[in-house]
Amino acid sequence: MSERPRKRDSIGTQEKILAAAMAEFARKGYDGARVDAIIARAKISKNLLYHHFRSKEELYVKVLERTYETMRRRQEEVPLAGLDPVVAMRRLCESTFQTFIEEPEVIVMMNTENLHRGKHVAKSPIIRQLYSRLAVTIQAILEQGEARGLFRSGVDPVELYISISALGYFYLSNRYTLSMIFDRDLKSPENLARRKAHIIEMTMAYLTAGAADAAPLAAVPSAEAAPKAQARKAR
Repeated sequence: MSERPRKRDSIGTQEKILAAAMAEFARKGYDGARVDAIIARAKISKNLLYHHFRSKEELYVKVLERTYETMRRRQEEVPLAGLDPVVAMRRLCESTFQTFIEEPEVIVMMNTENLHRGKHVAKSPIIRQLYSRLAVTIQAILEQGEARGLFRSGVDPVELYISISALGYFYLSNRYTLSMIFDRDLKSPENLARRKAHIIEMTMAYLTAGAADAAPLAAVPSAEAAPKAQARKAR
């Protein structure tokens, strides 16, 4: 067998193990997950798993990295560079919330890791690098918006992202209890759309407060509405 097929087989085996591990960790958390269950789900031998990953903890860190990489990849599918800063910030809000909706294991894994006080994230330089790049991107958008008089000055990009993320994360991570308490189905498409609009409105109200040239929120179309508005204008 040539080197290339061997490498493909190795990558394919790692992908199977990571997919099985993600399912097991997402269901049972780090402490409750069992290596034997991951092996059974991946349909491989224990020796093969330990050939690729030295321990349960190493495997868990790799799954965490995959989780955060998924989050960042989904956000980066919506390009922000070169956009009007208001449109870029709205799209960041939309893509962050939409990723939480469509990738529920992200929330589960984050909840689990917070129970462990982030000790596994601390072992991954990859995760920190992912979010360092995000902070740089947000900083550039904020600076452009401030220079044009659209955004207030002195906004911390990390604080802003934490707030945007929290507005969606808390809603979804607590959707079952909040739905019961308020007798409202927070998972319905109508309520998810309402929440997304709420996140955008709150974020933009904060960013534009006190900015001399900021347009009224209603005058700035969302990323979803913009193509429709442009099409109507073309007609």
